[in-house]
Amino acid sequence: MDTILNPLLPTPHADPWVFYHEGAYYYCFSEGSSVFVSRSERLSGIGRAEPVRVYTAPEGTAYSRDYWAPELHRIDGGWVIYVAADDGQNARHRMYALAGDGPQSPFRMAGKVSTPDDHWAIDGTAFSYRDKRYFVWSGWEGDVDVSQQLYIAEMADPFTLRGQRVCLSRPEYAWECVGFPTVNEGPEALIKDGALHLVYSASGSWTDDYCLGMLTLQGDDLLNPQHWSKSPQPVFSKAEAANGPGHCSFTTSPDGSEDWIVYHAIEIPGGGWDGRSVRAQKFTWEDGRPVFGSPVPLGQEQTMA
Repeated sequence: MDTILNPLLPTPHADPWVFYHEGAYYYCFSEGSSVFVSRSERLSGIGRAEPVRVYTAPEGTAYSRDYWAPELHRIDGGWVIYVAADDGQNARHRMYALAGDGPQSPFRMAGKVSTPDDHWAIDGTAFSYRDKRYFVWSGWEGDVDVSQQLYIAEMADPFTLRGQRVCLSRPEYAWECVGFPTVNEGPEALIKDGALHLVYSASGSWTDDYCLGMLTLQGDDLLNPQHWSKSPQPVFSKAEAANGPGHCSFTTSPDGSEDWIVYHAIEIPGGGWDGRSVRAQKFTWEDGRPVFGSPVPLGQEQTMA
């Protein structure tokens, strides 16, 4: 049993990625041009665990600065970290893959993860579904920062995309369009009993109205936008002392009996990026869809199996 009290990590911590593997939770995060991984046998301990610096970017490259939202994945027996980076100019943010031999081993640059158009890209994640692997990320349609949209491509291997990108979602509902540029970002796959959902963040992350939306696969072709449906309302949104809840990852209790969402939120209205802290709570399922409820109040005791 583990007792969870929010926040798991205080301000300023955001874009949490938590991965459970062989008896431990791994928390992957970035600072500047470095990536770190912490290890804890309890989810409640990720904020107290000693972080290990697994990668620092070299100077003078296209990927030397501004590392955002790294994700640690176990793929085909190896370890991969997907992370956005640039050369100091945001317009040059692209997705990159780092490769390592263990979750806290030194990682090396494996290369850019991109489709031929090579547009701005952040928040990439990989997942497998029906014996194929896919990459989903947030990107610009062109070269001007007016809207972030969600794109998908099939993967040829953990470091290479196959074919062109396909746009799955763009900001359209009012709750997706708070702030400018308008934003769909931070997609994460959530699979249960064969059903596939993509949970994503909507509206500006600097606003109190940042929230989670969801796409659900209704057909057979993940690369066909018509085979996806979008929830017309956010599936997770602000509550008292939990403004702008979003950019989540998913994990389970050690015995696999409980599903948990890890996310960031802002305690004080208007707190912006510097006010974000990392939180977690259990969620349930109803008719094949996740039910996240409302953000759990700060300091409320939660029990993990």
